[in-house]
Amino acid sequence: MKKILVLFILWIFISPNIIQGQNLETAVDELILKSFNDENGPGGVFMVAHHGLPVYQKAFGKANLELGDKLAVDNVFQLGSMTKQFTAVAILMLEQQGKLSVGDPLSKYIPDYPNGSKITIHHLLTHTSGIKDFTKMKSLGDIAQKEMTPKMMVNFFKDEPVDFAPGEKFDYNNSGYVLLGYLIELVSGEKYEDYIGKHIFDKVGMTRSCYASDRKVIKGRAYGYHKKESGYVNKTVINFSVPFSSGSLMSTVSDMLKWQNALNKNLLLDSAETKKAFSRYKLNNGEEFSYGYGWHIRDINKVPTREHGGSIFGFKTMAVYIPGEDIYVIGLSNCDCNSPTKVTGDIAALALSFLSGVKKDNH
Repeated sequence: MKKILVLFILWIFISPNIIQGQNLETAVDELILKSFNDENGPGGVFMVAHHGLPVYQKAFGKANLELGDKLAVDNVFQLGSMTKQFTAVAILMLEQQGKLSVGDPLSKYIPDYPNGSKITIHHLLTHTSGIKDFTKMKSLGDIAQKEMTPKMMVNFFKDEPVDFAPGEKFDYNNSGYVLLGYLIELVSGEKYEDYIGKHIFDKVGMTRSCYASDRKVIKGRAYGYHKKESGYVNKTVINFSVPFSSGSLMSTVSDMLKWQNALNKNLLLDSAETKKAFSRYKLNNGEEFSYGYGWHIRDINKVPTREHGGSIFGFKTMAVYIPGEDIYVIGLSNCDCNSPTKVTGDIAALALSFLSGVKKDNH
């Protein structure tokens, strides 16, 4: 009789969490399969984590169409503009060490930069510099496959007419983040790739993350694709020295969770510097905009979120973090025909309804 009573009590406490987990899994599956439903095409990998631990992770579609290899949850994807998170945090790490200040003018580090005395590091971080975005320049095709140094990249766009005065508008800008990568090199004395590898990836334990390369053999690489009328084709090749610190990192969903956990634990930044990354800022006219340093600061159903996506030839990515509930949702796709942006947001909203109020001890 005692045994039956103990089992009954255990069932009362455990079964709601099992049912909840099953329901969450089924609901997330349904959301993903609305878009990622081609078993024989490229697909995506998705993860939902709660209190730093995965509660859902699955792969859909193929990692390599030529070989027919299925995607796995540990495949390595190009992150595209999610790279900007790492660039922003690296800048804040250097500020924390007293090597720069986000209020510094660009001219302090690049004396000949046009209008550099009025453009600050803060403007670069928040996409409010007014500098021409190199991805919108018609001449980009001339350099897309060339090996460029950071200085060459800066010289490529620095003399272009500005779009507006610094601080006047928010306008998403890749050139600003290329400049930030160049500043990291000038201030630290290390190559951007090495700085991120040594001071972030190694410190956080992101062993599957790296600066992108089409030549290196990268274990577990997911290959990128476009979709044409005739079917899927291999991604357009670019030289990763062109997107550089605005979009050239690679990672896995597990490593990205390590990254999120490291930020939460102040492993890289103290609380004051972390607050700078996740604050909203104002334009010259006092109007607030919804971008911090490397993250969009938004909300889902009035619950605050930190979000960023990425898009680079053959890949699209998206991640949403809900700090109030410690929920992290990430989707990585290996076809730029299939964006995970909406589905990742929808999963985050779903996870919020399922996991809100569930305490850490339940995992």
